[in-house]
Amino acid sequence: MRTTESEEEPAFQEPETEEEPAYDPWVDDTPLRYRNLSEIYASCHSCIVEPENFDEAAQDEAWKKEIENEMNMIEKNQTWELVNRPFNKPIIGVKWVYKTKLNLDGSVQKHKARLVAKGYA
Repeated sequence: MRTTESEEEPAFQEPETEEEPAYDPWVDDTPLRYRNLSEIYASCHSCIVEPENFDEAAQDEAWKKEIENEMNMIEKNQTWELVNRPFNKPIIGVKWVYKTKLNLDGSVQKHKARLVAKGYA
């Protein structure tokens, strides 16, 4: 049986066009910025060392000032008072926590010293 030209399939078919891919929030298309090692080293010019105990903090004037400020606030707010040791009660100790707050450029904004109770004891 013979077919006419209009009934025959064309020899060449155009490929179907793909749709634009949907936006994927997990794909980051932000271009990467590369920096020289000298730029990285320049931003790491300071090393912040916080004291690990009271003896270390007491050797630095900035930390001594913050310790005094914290003690003044405790007294002002009447947070707690020092009493004689009760023999029939467990003792809850305290410890100093030291933190150095930084500015965005890495410079020291302030030192913070906090006296905290060892609530887990």
